[in-house]
Amino acid sequence: MLNSLLQFPARESAYKRKFLNNTDENLFMGSFESFAAAEAGAPSSKAVGYANADAGELYSPQIYFYDYPGLFWLGRSIDAGLTRVFDLGGHVGIKYYAFRRVLSYPSTLRWTVCDVPGVVESGRAMAIKREATQQLGFTTDYHDASGCDVLYVSGSLQYLPVRMDTILSELAVKPKRIVMNTTAVHPERTIYTLNSIGIAVCPYRIQHHNELLADLSRSGYRKRDVWRNEGKPIEVPFVEGGDKPYYAGCCFDLVD
Repeated sequence: MLNSLLQFPARESAYKRKFLNNTDENLFMGSFESFAAAEAGAPSSKAVGYANADAGELYSPQIYFYDYPGLFWLGRSIDAGLTRVFDLGGHVGIKYYAFRRVLSYPSTLRWTVCDVPGVVESGRAMAIKREATQQLGFTTDYHDASGCDVLYVSGSLQYLPVRMDTILSELAVKPKRIVMNTTAVHPERTIYTLNSIGIAVCPYRIQHHNELLADLSRSGYRKRDVWRNEGKPIEVPFVEGGDKPYYAGCCFDLVD
């Protein structure tokens, strides 16, 4: 027991070095009072956040096993005529390209990706190259989600400084449906931490799961489905409760 206690600072220091030198892993470190505090506490040796075009090269159009719950509800939505999709934090349109291999996109589909300027620039260039501009568009303003049929949020909410209820409250016309997937949550509390994605370090919110669902209900939505994305790991070492986070998703419909 004594030996393990003595080794703890050394293990923590070793992990910090690994975090700072990381180039190809998805790592987490630290606990902060707020999203802004996490951003301020990011190491100066790397870029902070996704505000660089290189981030557009990080993601693959492959469909992963944890994509399927969101894919299911998105497909159901499109089949039901909900064809105006707003993809919040959708990078260069990776889900648009990935899902069109297994979903039948109607000619009426309009898929808008919202992301940071550098990634949006890369996405627009890619859409031109792939002749996808009739259906796929880009914006840097999440307020453009106003009036969309489906607000699709896949793995991006945790990187945003604003919470979902704030986003929804600022839209003139709320989306008819919200489909969220691979959202970082915690069963007991909200943790603000740092996430190393290799080329950059990002402030990261792991939100209390019940609190997130309550935010959606208070915003005027009714739960259709909730799931847990098993098999996609997330852990914040050396933080109390840091072994309890997990990824989850849901489908909520606007109450008439």
